[in-house]
Parts: sequence; structure tokens; C-alpha cells
Amino acid sequence: MTLKQPKQKKCRYCKELFIPRNSTMIVCGFECAVKYSIKKREAKEHQEYKKAKVKLKTKAQWLKEAQIVFNKWIRLRDEQEPCISCRRHHEGQYHAGHYRTVGSSPELRFNELNCHKQCSVCNNHLSGNIIKYRQSLINKIGLQQVEWLEGKHEPLHLSIDEIVEIKKKYSDRIKFHNSVV
Repeated sequence: MTLKQPKQKKCRYCKELFIPRNSTMIVCGFECAVKYSIKKREAKEHQEYKKAKVKLKTKAQWLKEAQIVFNKWIRLRDEQEPCISCRRHHEGQYHAGHYRTVGSSPELRFNELNCHKQCSVCNNHLSGNIIKYRQSLINKIGLQQVEWLEGKHEPLHLSIDEIVEIKKKYSDRIKFHNSVV
């Protein structure tokens, strides 16, 4: 009768192969066990720190993060299109330009009809190049939708949980877009 040779394992700390003395061994020796436990404790502390940091975020910080993700989605959604205002394709930086600005209409900040790819020149230096933006927007979404954007809207009072959901929604869209491309 032949005895079964114990199966080798890879040490979770040093990654060297070793033959464990029992089935629960995950490291090759005492030194690796100490270092591995320190590493695990530091990782746990880091996770706790990250959770605490998230709990301390203000609504303004969450809005800023959600806006960054939303704007990235708009640039990806419109990546094949020219600037909404000047209708040019060019090298350089593109923004997610809001037709109705976030300052004047914060309730439309995450409305996809209100935000389109816009070159930095039109957005920053020409204050949105709004007349040409409107003309292109009518061609893109229709006069009825543009007039709706220009109308009155109820104030939008988002909770932090709703803002987090918006950020997640657009993060997921970005991930899906990048996985398809």
C-alpha cells in the first residue's frame, strides 16, 4: 500500500510552495504567519477607514462625484458626434456642456437631454455658444423637448442615497460601454 503524498500549497504571504502539516495551513511557517496576520489586519483597518471616510462625505462631495461620472458618460455617449455648438470634430478637450447651466437650473444637472458633448472653446470661452447650441439641440432632440428644457421645473431635492444611486447608474453605464468597445 502506497501512502498519498501530501498536496503542495502556495503560501498566502510569500507565494512559495510548501507541504502543509494539516489541511488548514495557509502559510508556510511562523514568520509568514505573523506577516500575513499583520497584512490582513492592515487591510481590515484600511476597509474600516474607507467606510468611515464615506460616511463623512457631505452632500456637496457626493454631488461633485456624481457630476464627474455623469459628465464622463455624456462624453462617451456622444463620442462619435461633433461639438453640439460649433458642430466641429477636432483634437482637444471635450466637456459635457449643459444647455441650461447647473447654476441656473440645478434640477436639470443630471438630465441627459440637457447635457451634450461640447468642445472646451464653446463651453468655456464662448459661454456655451448658446445660440448655436440651441439650433443643434432642436435638430437633435426636437423643438418640443428644447422648449420643455427652457420651461419651469420643480426644484430637485436629492438625498445622499439618491445621489449615490445616480453615480452608480452612470458608473455602470460607463463600465458597460467600455466592455462593449
